[in-house]
Amino acid sequence: MYIPEHFRVRDHADAVAFMRANPFSILVSQTDDGPFATHLPLFLRATGDQLTIRGHVAKANPHWRHLENQPQCLTIFHGPHSYISPSLYATREVVPTWNYGAVHVYGNARVFSSPEALLEVLHELMGIFEPAYAEQWAGLSQPYRERMLNHIVGFEITATRIEAKFKLGQNRTREEQTNMIASLEKAEDTAVSGVASLMRAQGLGTSLQKKEDR
Repeated sequence: MYIPEHFRVRDHADAVAFMRANPFSILVSQTDDGPFATHLPLFLRATGDQLTIRGHVAKANPHWRHLENQPQCLTIFHGPHSYISPSLYATREVVPTWNYGAVHVYGNARVFSSPEALLEVLHELMGIFEPAYAEQWAGLSQPYRERMLNHIVGFEITATRIEAKFKLGQNRTREEQTNMIASLEKAEDTAVSGVASLMRAQGLGTSLQKKEDR
């Protein structure tokens, strides 16, 4: 994706933290008929600079076949975003913009359907989103669990390239960044106030702004 240098995230840990905080993603594959996309929750395994992404789709969803035919794919993690009013800037000669965070992960997918591998994926998802559900799942009848597993296909993506972009007003003055944060924090919409949280995490509006963003 297009990333001006002052919006580029160079800290791998920041990109990983963003993806973990925003797991509902878009998986994109190229097919003979054009791009094919699926919206779904994913989880990461990160060791140093090595990253793998795991998840599953319904067996009725042809996306897993696309991954088999063309393993190269793109995963898009998108987080908080908001309109930024020009009234927050010190000068009148400025136009509105939109601030946001996004991470693109390019990689190669491996598809699997063995019950053991699928259970591993499901247990990891339960552990992230609802640990208490593991007990309910264990109490379901074996035939029912087998039917559910038979309706999904798992996949693992080994990342080959990661592009992370936080467009948060790094090119504006500290005073303007402070104005943005104050305005965004008043919003009831968490997608909007989340931009302020991301700005604070990056040290914007303070002397702690990350050097690579200056």
